[in-house]
Amino acid sequence: MRLHTFYGIVLLFLTPAVRAQQQAPAESIRYVPRIYQPFDIGAVKPAGWLLDQLKTVASNSTGHLDETHDKIKKDNGWLGGKGDGWEETPYWLDGAVPVAYLLNDPLLKAKVLKYINWTLEHQRPSGYFGPLTTYERETGKAITPEEAGKGEDWWPKMVMLKVMQQYYSATKDKRVLPFMLRYFRYQEAALKNAPLSKWTEWAVSRGSENMLVAQWLYQVTKEPFLLQLAALIRDQSLPWSSMFGGRDWVMHAAAFQNNKAWMTRHGVNVGMAIKEPALNYERTGNKKYIDILNTGWKDIMLLHGLPNGIFSADEDLHGNLPTQGTELCAIVETMFSMEEALSITGDLKFADALERMTFNAFPPQTTADFNNKQYFQIANQVAVERGVYDFSLPFDRQMNNVFGARSGYSCCLANMHQGWPKFAGNLWHKTAQDGIAALVYAPSELTTTVGSRSVTITEKTTYPFSDEILFEVKTGTAVSFPFLLRIPSWCQQPELWINNRRQQPDVHQGLVTLRRTWKTGDVVRLKLPMTIQVSNWGRNSRTIERGPLVYALKLQEQIATDTEAAEGPYETLTTKDPWNYGLLKKSIERPSELKVTEQPLGKDFKWVQGMAPVAITVTGKQIPAWRADKGKVADQPVSDREGIYKGTVAAEEVPLTLIPYGFTRLRVVAFPVVP
Repeated sequence: MRLHTFYGIVLLFLTPAVRAQQQAPAESIRYVPRIYQPFDIGAVKPAGWLLDQLKTVASNSTGHLDETHDKIKKDNGWLGGKGDGWEETPYWLDGAVPVAYLLNDPLLKAKVLKYINWTLEHQRPSGYFGPLTTYERETGKAITPEEAGKGEDWWPKMVMLKVMQQYYSATKDKRVLPFMLRYFRYQEAALKNAPLSKWTEWAVSRGSENMLVAQWLYQVTKEPFLLQLAALIRDQSLPWSSMFGGRDWVMHAAAFQNNKAWMTRHGVNVGMAIKEPALNYERTGNKKYIDILNTGWKDIMLLHGLPNGIFSADEDLHGNLPTQGTELCAIVETMFSMEEALSITGDLKFADALERMTFNAFPPQTTADFNNKQYFQIANQVAVERGVYDFSLPFDRQMNNVFGARSGYSCCLANMHQGWPKFAGNLWHKTAQDGIAALVYAPSELTTTVGSRSVTITEKTTYPFSDEILFEVKTGTAVSFPFLLRIPSWCQQPELWINNRRQQPDVHQGLVTLRRTWKTGDVVRLKLPMTIQVSNWGRNSRTIERGPLVYALKLQEQIATDTEAAEGPYETLTTKDPWNYGLLKKSIERPSELKVTEQPLGKDFKWVQGMAPVAITVTGKQIPAWRADKGKVADQPVSDREGIYKGTVAAEEVPLTLIPYGFTRLRVVAFPVVP
């Protein structure tokens, strides 16, 4: 179907109010600087468990995908070849570039520079860039704005622009800004002849990624045309802000998984688009977009949210039952949108959301060595096998739930690499008045300057597995600056010490701001007591939480391997452990009485069951009628309004061990409650 036809169907599908908003006159432009500005790549060095994780990804698929993935390996279009020139090479680079520079890895730097250098050196005189087109090969002529229709899809270039943005952040290579300006001048002219809808629906659905880099470049260069271009891109894209604000969209997405306007329900598109209202606010200064962002995110998680912090996306948004799936690409893209929303708006709920999905949903969807992945994960996942699950995209080969490098679509194999390095790069932020903000917590070290004075802050912690964070300050000479610490919304009574002297934390809108003159040897100790809480999810199920982590039933894994002709080797998992437990009502009502067991975090950290440093013991009873469909899907038992399962329950009370969700591949996380 031609894209203008697709786009017309989408607009007809939307409500009259939403269509009217999309067709409204152009808005005025008033750029609003970001509340929090991430530091350049290289200013933040990962440490502790996060460093172990980044070393793992670099030594495995992130560092070697160009050797193992045929789409990148064979005659790559982004190196001038005739092979694949679509999204997967830029996707891989979008993670491999920041990993290379975060770790200062010379071998990985050399790998990614091949693609960056080719792209920079082969920009056409008009500003067009990317793999050589059929037209160019056949005629010897370069793409111009007048012949923009002879070019190729806008979408892969959007991803490569994000790659270049990160490369510039890490290196300040003087070639990058002129390269971008030339391209955006080309795009400004070319969109008249070849709009976003010229080739495929992906560019129309994902214009926010294009807007993002144009607005970032405005922040750097102050070229006014860039904001006008971003507005034009918004106008040629799906009307995400109107859809999020109109609210009928999210209800239709909950009700339908058919072919009508399915790109508006595609979970990865939604994950990317969540940042669009924030970008619109950054460009226009119109606070209605802040309201739209808040409404859209709340509605998505209300109707489609899962206990692990992400929404169902298999591939469509698909409701809130814990037996629905989520695509790996949707997780890493939503993580990035949370990072951008936090930076632009300063709203700390996006930091809470980022931590929840990063520490829970993201880790178990890849193998510990980061070489294999699931296309779709399930929250209550009691088996990982081939089959037709309750997904809106089931796949004929029935491979979308197994662990494999090429299982499902290979987009996630290329795209998963951005998750950990972008998370690491968004731990620390700059604020007004030379402030430094620790907004997301993980072991790391920040080196920056305040005025002309060097400042290093070392963050020592095993958070999110423990509740204490130590900040050690080192300065050349004494220097004054505000130091901001986020207090997560789940923490009711934070504790604070400066140089071993107890302080009374003054928490304002989720922040403690420490204003003082800092010198070498100053130490800030922040304690965020983690109390056990219970949350309510689909079908009146309950989840045990502690701090930013959700806890799931620990199940012994039995692993089998096989090979599928088109998708290669894969792993399946089953368990002989019983899993069909309900949690006792008294445990749910008195969660503070549950037993927590902690142990030190092991060296060479990986997200594997044997390294889980925290466990919670809770009491349950088996529900004999709760069985998995064909051994795979554990449909949630129905509870009454009080949240109690009324069917037959075993008499015996059984102690159950729950571990953090991120360390599980088989699990129950959303439990029925039994008397």
